[in-house]
Amino acid sequence: MDLLHFDPEPLYFEDPLPEGVLALIERAGEYYGAPEAEQALAEAAHRAPDHLLVLVARYRYHFYRHQMAEAEAVVWHAIAVSGERVGLPAAGTGFDTEQVAAAGRCSMTLTRFYLSALKGAAYIRLRQGETAAAIALLEPLVRIDAADRLGSKVLLDVARAAEDPSSLIT
Repeated sequence: MDLLHFDPEPLYFEDPLPEGVLALIERAGEYYGAPEAEQALAEAAHRAPDHLLVLVARYRYHFYRHQMAEAEAVVWHAIAVSGERVGLPAAGTGFDTEQVAAAGRCSMTLTRFYLSALKGAAYIRLRQGETAAAIALLEPLVRIDAADRLGSKVLLDVARAAEDPSSLIT
């Protein structure tokens, strides 16, 4: 399955937001790192808890502030929301190529979002030292994305090397 082959369709950030939510996200950017930023993102999450643009803004904020536990919670919320919209599991496991193909027929952009969010969750787990959990998330991604359009293979290689440092013999 080629994850880059799809017809043009709306992207997650093109979905309409409730009034004032975009301004809250922009305010968070202006006050990055200050309490006002977190307050703005919390209000945006309150007003549009399942909007993918809000979830991405919150994920990026926490990720780049190295708040991995918070970023992980947000990315799993994004996985659940996007997965529900295309029929993929909220747990991010137990899916196969046929299910991903069916999800892609529903919306390839949301399917790619879901798979990219799983890659993000795997990266966070790797950063937290949960190597086996990262590998468990990455292996199905690499199997499904044979052309490595999402770039998961290099992350899987890093995770495997972290799990078995002797594999790095030079």
